[in-house]
Parts: sequence; C-alpha cells; structure tokens
Amino acid sequence: MKILVTGCAGFIGFHLCNNLVNKHIRIFGVDNLNDYYSPSIKKSRLSILKKNKNFRFYKKDISNYKAIEKIFAKNKFDIIFNLAAQAGVRYSIENPREYIKSNILGFCNLIELARLYDVKKFFYASSSSVYGEKRTFPLKENQAIHPTNTYSLSKKNNEEIAEIYSNYYKIKFVGLRFFTIYGEWGRPDMLILKFISSIRKKKTFFLNNFGNHFRDFTYINDVIKNLKILLFMNLKKKHEIYNVCSGKPVDIKYILRTLTKQFGNPIIKKRKKLNADVLKTHGCNKKLKKKTKYYNYTNIDDGLKNLVDWAKNKKNIQNY
Repeated sequence: MKILVTGCAGFIGFHLCNNLVNKHIRIFGVDNLNDYYSPSIKKSRLSILKKNKNFRFYKKDISNYKAIEKIFAKNKFDIIFNLAAQAGVRYSIENPREYIKSNILGFCNLIELARLYDVKKFFYASSSSVYGEKRTFPLKENQAIHPTNTYSLSKKNNEEIAEIYSNYYKIKFVGLRFFTIYGEWGRPDMLILKFISSIRKKKTFFLNNFGNHFRDFTYINDVIKNLKILLFMNLKKKHEIYNVCSGKPVDIKYILRTLTKQFGNPIIKKRKKLNADVLKTHGCNKKLKKKTKYYNYTNIDDGLKNLVDWAKNKKNIQNY
C-alpha cells in the first residue's frame, strides 16, 4: 500500500507517518517546512521518520501544482492524508493570503490530482473552528457552521469542495474536524507547550481572557488510533465528516495548575480576550465512536503526564 501524507513534518502528520510506516505500507511524505514555527522542530521529526526505509520525503509545497503532479506521476498512491495547511486562527487575520494559497489552492491541487491518478480514499484535516462561536454544546457534525476568520473559512471551503467531488468521482472522502490536539512533539505555538517553553526559557507567558477558556483537549495517541481504524475500514459513504475530539472540555486554569505542579511556574501576564479566540470548544464524538468502536480515550491527567515526562527530556525538547 502506498500512502501520501502531506504535512508529514507537522505534529499530526509526523505521528501518523511514524505509526503507519512498515514493510507493508510505504509512506511518501510532503512538507514545505515553512517557518510558521521553528523549522528545526519539523526537521527533528523528519530525522526520526527518515530512519525507516519505507518512508520517503519530498520537500515541496502543495500550492505548486507541477511539483506535486510529478510526485503523483512517479508513484501510484492508494490513499491520501492531507494534513498540510497553514495553521493558526490568529495568524490568519494578519496573513489571509497564506491561507488561500495553502489551504484552498493547495487542497484543490491535491483533490484534482487524486481524481486524475485514481486515488481511492482521501482523508483531510478540517477543524473545530468551522463551528465558530457557539453557546450550545456539545457540537455535532450536523450543526450549521459559521466560520469567523480566514482559517476556518478555508476549512469550510475544503469540506464543500470534497462534497462536490464526491458526487462526481469514485473517491471516498473523510473530513476530520480536529479539536485542540496535544501531546509529545506538539506545536510550540499551542498553549501547553508554549507554557512549558516559557518556564524553560524564563519568558513571560501571556494568558488570554485571564484564563477563562474551556478547550476539548484531545490526546495525539487517540487521534492516531482513530485514523488508523478509519484507514482500514470499508467506507460506504462517499463523503463523511467526523469530530475528532475527547468530548470532555477542560478548564484552561486546571491545565495550567497541573503543569505548574509537574513542571514549574513561569511569569504569567494576564490579558483580555483576543478577537480570534472562542470561549469554549466541546465536540460530540459519538459519530466517530460508532464508526471506529474506539472508546478508551486518554484522560487529561494521563495525557499531560506523558507530555511532561517527554518534555523533561532535554534531548526531546531542545528545539522548542
């Protein structure tokens, strides 16, 4: 089996590649190694992946159609996981063109090449941000979505394009609405590793909205286990969208108290809510559970302990 994973040097892409690649599965990874956050972190992840002879890496940008088409022409892919995207809700307000280029043009390039080169399954990263600011929880896949920024709008656009293609071509599409994924080798711009980094580097940690947020934290191992189950399942519907979440929102203040006990206490500067922030995320994962039969989600205390134990190893976190 040949699988293309875009964004292979990113947080979720790295873990997926590392868990899938073996003598029966060849992984072809694509990443542009941009500097949204430190490329050295992405290169460290890649150095682990490259140890497996069944992993091959292409430093390419998915917005470059000709470059990506050459990869498709050389390799007959069975499945695509499109995890490449310009991330960051706040960053999208200041740099909307980057999101149009990667998240919309890049997505369109991949989905068109999937059609031309007869790919059977196409998994793609959507986001919980497509729901917008809601007051009724938990959020379900059949609810109306109201993106409030360029990032979430680009993800809504992906879902709509996939729906259109699924009506015309023999490709099975699976949209993955990720909710606040955390864990080892995570994104340094996200709250938990940003907090830990502030302690290590003796820098100020800025706490938005005075910490009055709730997030549906979802441990990376649970994400990968669900993706692996979906990968090998017989997908009956042409296009299906799933919330990928724990379904248990956690108070940000609890997260910070736990991290303080386990790792230390940074200088904290509290500030008001930023325009791009939503007060709460809380997804319903019943649809995903019904499909995958995966129920044993990691509780937040165990997940945080695993992450802190990893972070205490200087070799692991030297580039953060």
